[in-house]
Amino acid sequence: MRAVRYAQFGDPDVLHVADVPTPEPGPGQVRVRVAASVVHPVDLMVRAGRFPAPLPTGLPYTPGWDVVGSVDAVGPSVEEFTVGDEVIGFSPWLQTTVGAHAEYVVLYAAWLTTAPGGVPATEAATLPTNGLAAALALDLLALAEGSTVLVTGAAGQVGGFVLALALARAAGLHATGFARADDREFVESLGAAFLSRSGDPTGTYDAVIDLAVIGSSLLDLIRDGGGYVAASPPLRPEPVRGIRTFALEVLPDGRRLGELVRLVTGGDIPLRVADVYPFADAAAAHKRLAQGGVRGGVVIVP
Repeated sequence: MRAVRYAQFGDPDVLHVADVPTPEPGPGQVRVRVAASVVHPVDLMVRAGRFPAPLPTGLPYTPGWDVVGSVDAVGPSVEEFTVGDEVIGFSPWLQTTVGAHAEYVVLYAAWLTTAPGGVPATEAATLPTNGLAAALALDLLALAEGSTVLVTGAAGQVGGFVLALALARAAGLHATGFARADDREFVESLGAAFLSRSGDPTGTYDAVIDLAVIGSSLLDLIRDGGGYVAASPPLRPEPVRGIRTFALEVLPDGRRLGELVRLVTGGDIPLRVADVYPFADAAAAHKRLAQGGVRGGVVIVP
């Protein structure tokens, strides 16, 4: 099969398409014929050799987390899916280095759910990692209906900012999106208040979801006893004034992802695609994401 690979760290030009063995599913696993996947900022960090922690296996790597596609083969003890089922999910790449930027990927059935019907694969691929990150942030905060929450970077692709706003609305929260001035209309279309990032964030909130990594200064905007969610464990600040602080560690969860799929098909969650690239243009996809200002997922297709 073909896969996007790199055998050394460096700039995007280390990426190339290689022929590699087609993986076989083991117990509890299925093989997915990939229709679309997504490039994430962490992919750029790892490729450049800047990831701050050891990875479970060494080079060469096939990157890629999210996957949408069809079940191609089923391993022993799998009852949830059969060959031909359209599925969606993600690979916890930092734990496994099993990449989805390939024609086929083997994942545990429990990590997958049925793909949203009537949604193009390129759009659906933007849901799993970002959607589960946004859902986890709100689960950790456990806010009562009517609570106020500030979401930083509210129109960006990184970490599911848009999805956090949509899920907050679905949960009955009053969300404020901190985003670029030209994203006002989109943020407000999600039922959120808009706060321009041309200046420092202001206001008082029950909680903050800081996926744009502004940092601990945002604690000053949170009421005593409120909540704060950081984008990753190293960024989690120490609690002050009774504020509960959390960090995102997103893991695959087919059941929870299924709930998000239902929100997508019901029109409650919008999915945005910035650009679509074939395997051969993977380097261009990495360069596009590195430029910043991306409004939607940077998608890779075989």
